[in-house]
Amino acid sequence: MSGDDHDEDGYTGPATLLVDETEFEVEVHLRGHFQPIDGYYHWYGRIRPDRRLSELAGGRKRTVELRTPEGSAHGEISDPDPWDRYRVTGTSTPPFAVPTSLDDLAPAWD
Repeated sequence: MSGDDHDEDGYTGPATLLVDETEFEVEVHLRGHFQPIDGYYHWYGRIRPDRRLSELAGGRKRTVELRTPEGSAHGEISDPDPWDRYRVTGTSTPPFAVPTSLDDLAPAWD
């Protein structure tokens, strides 16, 4: 979580992506927030362009599992943007650490 994103949590770095039965390393930029209207945590982000992902997904939506050093979650990739970065989204527990108490936020308040 960066110092200027007060309302969002996140993760940027290496991740393992599982598409169908194929697992490979990717780079991700993820963010998320709790949505009080529906009561769910929504996480989302982009996957850096990757030839293997483009070949497997073929520009279509796919169900995936995303693992980071901080956690794992199931989500969905959608159509790539013009730079071939696939969007990834999920609901509920994200594949990164999220503060769950004021004590978890204490370093940001020091």
